Amino acid sequence: MNIILIDDDCLVSQALKIILEASGSFHIIATGSDGKDAVVLYREHRPDILLMDIRMKEMNGLDAAGLILSEFPEAKILLLTTFSDDEYIVKALKLGAKGYLLKQDYQSLLPALKAVSNGQTVFGSEIMEKIPNLLQTQNTFDYSTYEINDRELEIIKLIAEGYSNREIAQTLFLSEGTVRNYLSSILDKLDLRDRTQVAVFYYQHR
Repeated sequence: MNIILIDDDCLVSQALKIILEASGSFHIIATGSDGKDAVVLYREHRPDILLMDIRMKEMNGLDAAGLILSEFPEAKILLLTTFSDDEYIVKALKLGAKGYLLKQDYQSLLPALKAVSNGQTVFGSEIMEKIPNLLQTQNTFDYSTYEINDRELEIIKLIAEGYSNREIAQTLFLSEGTVRNYLSSILDKLDLRDRTQVAVFYYQHR
C-alpha cells in the first residue's frame, strides 16, 4: 500500500516511516513538510492514503485536505496530530477526511491505516467521545432524499450517540434482530460500510 507522509517534524516522519515500512504492509513513496507539499505530491503520486499532520507552517493539513478533496473526492486522507482541538475535529469531519488520530495513540495507527484502505472511516476513541458535544445543532439535512424513514433516522441518531444494537433495541422497544435489519437497510441506502461511517455521516450533515 502506497502512502505519502506529511509532517513538519523530520524526526516524527523518520520514525513513522520506519514503523510503517517495518510492518511490511506499507510503502512510503514520498514525504513532505507542509500542506503545499501534500497537494503537489498527491497530484504527482495519487497514493492509496495520505497520512498528514495538521499544524504546519506554510499550509496546515486541513487546508491541504480541503484542496485535495475538492480535486480528488475519492482521496483517502488520515489526519495524525497531537491536538484534539474541537475546531479541527469539526472541520475534519465536514471536509470528509477518512480519519483523525492523535499521535500519542500510535498503537492505533496501523489498524487505522488498514481500515481506511478498506474504505472505513476511523476516529480515535478520544475523538469519538467528543464529537456528539461538538455538533449540538438542529439537523437540517434532508434524509428523505436517501429514502431514510423516521425510524431509521432515530436509529442513525442513536448510533451517532454511541448506542449499541442492544441499547437501541431497549430504547426503541424493538428486538435486536429488527435493529440489525434497520442497520443493514441504513447502510445500503447511504452506501456506507459500518456503524462508524453512519455516525460520521450524521455529524458531517449537521
